[in-house]
Amino acid sequence: MMELAGQMREAERQQRERSSAVRKVCTGVDYSWLASTPRATYDLSPGERLQLEDVCAKIPPAYCGPAILRFRQLLAEQEPEVREVSQLFLSVLQEVLERTKQEDEARRLTRQWSLRPRGGLALATFRARARISPFASDIPTVSEDVEREARPPPRTWSMPEFRAPQED
Repeated sequence: MMELAGQMREAERQQRERSSAVRKVCTGVDYSWLASTPRATYDLSPGERLQLEDVCAKIPPAYCGPAILRFRQLLAEQEPEVREVSQLFLSVLQEVLERTKQEDEARRLTRQWSLRPRGGLALATFRARARISPFASDIPTVSEDVEREARPPPRTWSMPEFRAPQED
């Protein structure tokens, strides 16, 4: 809000300078040394001030600096009238609030995906129904009788032992 007040004063000063430059060109006479600096002519309405304060209160402190920089950048690009400065400030604040909502949503989704259980229901039911039997085969071989009677060779330490289900 202090930034808004300062920028409004600056916009008024620039507006006075522009009007005096136009007057100087039209009349050809410079009476600026005679005139005193007028008081501020534009004030925010109480409703507009409350609305701006409410929106300002919703912005996290980490986003205040970037919001002020964006506001100053827009002021430099557009050179608005004094009446338009508060609306420009409000639009910048709403941009920042929208960006914070998007970032919060992205964080929430990331957290949701990182905390979800690995494997899931489909994998658990698949494990219960199927047994992996690398040594049992439906393809007949020449030494089928020997393979059935002989115990499979032990697997290496890093490989799990898989057995075919015993049929009764």
